[in-house]
Amino acid sequence: MSQTLVIEGVELLGRESADIVIENGIIAEIGTGLNRSGARVIDAAGLVALPGLVDLHTHLREPGFEASETVLTGTRAAAAGGYTAVFAMPNTQPVADTAGVVEQELALGEAAGYATVQPIGAVTVGQKGERLAELGAMASSRARVRVFSDDGFCVWDPLIMRRALEYVKSFGGVIAQHAQDPRLTEGAQMNEGIVSAELGLAGWPAVAEESIIARDVLLAEHVGSRLHVCHLSTAGSVDIIRWAKKRGIQVTAEVTPHHLLLTDELVRDYDARYKVNPPLRTQEDVMAVREGLADGTIDIVATDHAPHPAENKACEWQAAANGMVGLESALRVVHQSMVATGQLDWADVARVLSAAPARIGQLDGFGALEVGKPAHVTLYDPNVPGVFTESDLHGRSHNSPYLGRELPGRVQWTIHGGVVTLDGGELVEDLRPVGSERSESKCDVLSERSESK
Repeated sequence: MSQTLVIEGVELLGRESADIVIENGIIAEIGTGLNRSGARVIDAAGLVALPGLVDLHTHLREPGFEASETVLTGTRAAAAGGYTAVFAMPNTQPVADTAGVVEQELALGEAAGYATVQPIGAVTVGQKGERLAELGAMASSRARVRVFSDDGFCVWDPLIMRRALEYVKSFGGVIAQHAQDPRLTEGAQMNEGIVSAELGLAGWPAVAEESIIARDVLLAEHVGSRLHVCHLSTAGSVDIIRWAKKRGIQVTAEVTPHHLLLTDELVRDYDARYKVNPPLRTQEDVMAVREGLADGTIDIVATDHAPHPAENKACEWQAAANGMVGLESALRVVHQSMVATGQLDWADVARVLSAAPARIGQLDGFGALEVGKPAHVTLYDPNVPGVFTESDLHGRSHNSPYLGRELPGRVQWTIHGGVVTLDGGELVEDLRPVGSERSESKCDVLSERSESK
């Protein structure tokens, strides 16, 4: 339930100290010396206030893969990491390729209450790349889908990709591409380079990403439509996006926290926590994507939160699933890789983790700390480093690459529409109204369809 809150002495975007008054789920006033009778007061001295974080790339797994994650557990993880909205990828079972499935996901998010869940629709039926899904029906559904992706699979057929870009142009949608040429990555186990050669593992070459991005920005230019590039990971990809933007092509791009920090050197121990698609790249790629994020070539940071049960990671490298959980650690990793290095300030963090993702996904009411706007707020303490442990994880899966690693900072409060979901670093346990119990009995059943990511 929303209550009147007064946040005292917080650093707005890491700059001037101010108070924030929240009433009826809205930011009512920002200033100094503010108070409200009967309000709950949050002493935020030393904390940074950011607009509630927005993730454009989350795998919530429900329906179909509830042993990995559910909408409830995934949005609890989101709240713990400072997120107030997540875009749910469509590789569920059934695939989110119809109005019915995306409306179900929307309703599950509303019932959970920890974060706004905005479904992403599949580009093709069953994510098989053969024919377009019901893009128009999903766009006009109650879920109002505006982002479409076959993430986990590349829309490899150039004619299908062209048709998709043309179709979504009619209602201002965007196609989010998983850029991976399937022929160039058959059997790939890690980044192609010195480490893969030394380990004898089949490589995933940078050109397999870069060639698809190059093709798709030209297709987007040809039809005058919007393209978004998922989890960009190579120096060459940054160069292509930079060229496309200078040319005036309507393209945006994201980078994950793990591609900002981790490299393929970590694969030497065959720890499957580091197996991900696209793979961890070289230190040169890491530095290039950091520079691309700093200069605005890359628009946002998106987590690609991809939970898996322990048995899907506790196995030999070749058989292990791709993916990492990332909602709880993302802000801390961005702090370490970009803020601590001086490449971004906290206003920039607000842009790449909140305002720009909301804008790309056309999610109204998010991305700004302004009077009259919905009260989606993240309060972050940048001064309390600590070792990341399983106690920091609140979803169903614990396949984090950061376990045992020291990370800076900690999210202390998350406020979603005026409702406190993370309170002093502790999750609020149950946000559901009385009488709205939600059964999870089906959550122990996995579909036979394997998770692609």
